[in-house]
Amino acid sequence: MYNIVMTLLIIVSFLIIIATLMQPQKQQDALNALSGGAVFSGQTKKRGFEALMERITAVLLVLFFALALILAILSSK
Repeated sequence: MYNIVMTLLIIVSFLIIIATLMQPQKQQDALNALSGGAVFSGQTKKRGFEALMERITAVLLVLFFALALILAILSSK
């Protein structure tokens, strides 16, 4: 059981890395950041691919946390 959970944890770790790298970058030039335009860029609702990748990353992070807790419980026995 320990080996199965450890393997799942490693797979989820790689999936988190891939999902994080696939997320679109928020590019802000220096002029936009200095003028205060960066404040309003975070208030727009994410749609499409960006929203999907954010949800996938959140689900993978919850799964990673749960598997890490299960692994800690199994290793203490």
